[in-house]
Order: sequence, then structure tokens, then C-alpha cells
Amino acid sequence: MAKRFALPLVGALTAIIAIMLVWLNNPANMGFCTACFLRDTAGALGFHSAAPVQYVRPEIIGIVLGAFILSFVKKEFSPKGGSAPATRFVLGFALMIGALIFLGCPLRMVLRIAGGDLNAIIGLFGFIAGIFSGIFFLNRGYSLKRTYDVSKTDGFFLPIGTLILLGLLLIVPSILIFSSEGPGSMHAPISVALVAGLIMGAVGFVSRLCFVAGIRDSVLFKDFSMFSAFIVLIVVAMIGNLILGNFNLGFEGQPIAHTEGLWNFLGLMLVGLCAVLLGGCPFRQLVLAGSGNSDSAITVLGMVAGAAFAHNFQMASSATGVTQNGKIGYAAALMIVLLIAVYNTFYKKESE
Repeated sequence: MAKRFALPLVGALTAIIAIMLVWLNNPANMGFCTACFLRDTAGALGFHSAAPVQYVRPEIIGIVLGAFILSFVKKEFSPKGGSAPATRFVLGFALMIGALIFLGCPLRMVLRIAGGDLNAIIGLFGFIAGIFSGIFFLNRGYSLKRTYDVSKTDGFFLPIGTLILLGLLLIVPSILIFSSEGPGSMHAPISVALVAGLIMGAVGFVSRLCFVAGIRDSVLFKDFSMFSAFIVLIVVAMIGNLILGNFNLGFEGQPIAHTEGLWNFLGLMLVGLCAVLLGGCPFRQLVLAGSGNSDSAITVLGMVAGAAFAHNFQMASSATGVTQNGKIGYAAALMIVLLIAVYNTFYKKESE
């Protein structure tokens, strides 16, 4: 019963934080976006050279550290790993290709809907289609290897990495790369963004908030509690956008978005499929990595690599639409993901 009431509150809190971050200069309809923020951070570290999207996002650091701190306080920090890490890296890589085709993760999809972006509605249908595709494989036995207890060193891997990144941002920012224009140049104050991330990491750890689980659990288990959080998030964020004058209903003129409906659908379809196969959305992977799951840490590294690859090879979309390289990269990523899904569903047991 408590869960049914708590999750809508989590949705409301997420919306309030996202709207506040936009008010404090994060890009519109992007108060929080795991994929976009990982891409920006990759750019700040020099992994790609797309000048408009280079900035170390403190929100990412905060999510990881928030989950890490709370898991330690609650004595639930439990380093685990060994569940097909290479496969998870590839799935994280492919997930990011899909996210940058759409221009956002599932959280940004919800925030774009709350801002009136009808392109995100099309993306939502693709996201649902991807989740249903993943459920198809789950129902037929898809699984990666089980996790095992691992050393604390493995569990500390990503939290320590984000602490180092925070140190660079605060002490020697001159060695990082920052955008002078574009989305990367738009950001809330470091302290506010970091605190927002810490709160979201802690809340994500306690609530197990996941933008795939809401739909997946509704279908598989008839459990709509997580889904209710998304509805509340959209409603509260929409109200906030209306108050701040950031609501713009339509397809055209949406911030950091394109109007190619088919690719908005396909981009989030790949994200939904990969997230089901991974067992959680990009935000959930960050929270799990912070609380000791080294497989999720590898997934996050896969997403960072995917973001760098997408921008270095002109696969990421822009407001003008999807690139030809993006279409080719998407087709290759989808084929690889389907091969992973088919093998780990129908053939893996026969070969073991």
C-alpha cells in the first residue's frame, strides 16, 4: 500500500526537480536526460568533438553518488557482477544510438510530452513497441548470466570515477572542454545540479524508479504502481511548464527535437528493447551502478562509448533531422541487438 502512494510522490518530485533545473538554465524540455547528459559529459572529456554538446553534467555525478551514499547508509551496498558484461556493454552502446536518434532518453521523452512536444508522443509509441518486443523474448526464456558477489573494488568503480570527475570539474575545470553555445552551454549552477542529482540518485535507489518497469510490470504482473509515477510526473511537469510559459503544443519549433516521426518511433523502440534486455532504463542503470552493480557500470560505459561513437561518426540526430549515417548505424545496432536477444532466448541453453 505504501508503494502505491510513494511512487506517485516520486513522480511529482522528479517533475519538480526537472522544471526547476530548466528554470535555472538547463535546456528546455531537458531538466533531466540521462542519455543527453552522458553525451555532454563524454564531450567534455574529449571523447567526441561535437562543440555544442560538451559539458560535465553534475546531475550524472549526483545520481551515482546519491545511490552510493544511501545504499551505504542503509547497509545495502552489495557489489555484484559477472552477468555477461560484454553483452551489456554492447546493449548500452546500442541503446545510446537509439536515444540519440530520438534525441533523449525515456525520462526526457516524458518531459518532452509534458512540454507539449507531440513528436515525443510518437516516440512513446515506439518505446512501448520496444518494451513489448523485449517482453516477447522474456516470456520465451531470455536471460543473461546470473550475477555473483564481486569484490568491493568492482562495486566502487563508478562511484570513485564520478568523484574524480567532480574533482576535475571543481578544481581543474581548465582541462575539460565546455561548449560556448548550444545545449552544452546551458546549465544550472553546479551546486544546484549536483544536489538535484544526489536527491534523484537516493530517491531512485529507494523507489527503484525505472521508466521501463512501469510499462513492463503493467503488462507482465498487472502492477500499475510504477506506471502511476509517470502519469503524475507528466501532469506536474505540464503544470510547471504552463506556469513558467514553457508549454508549446505541437510538432514544430520544439527545443532540441526533430519532426521525423518514423525515426522518433524507431529510436525509442530500440531504447525500449535494449532497456528490457538490460533489466532497466538508463536512469536505473546509473542508480544500480552507484549501489555496487558492476554490470550496470559496464552498461553505463557502453552508453558513454555509444554517445561518443554516434557524434564522431555523425550518427546523432539534430533539430534538422536524422542523418544518413544515423540511419545506417541504427540498422546495424538493431540487427546486433536482435541477434543478442534471439541467441540468449533460443540458442544459449543448447550451447551450454
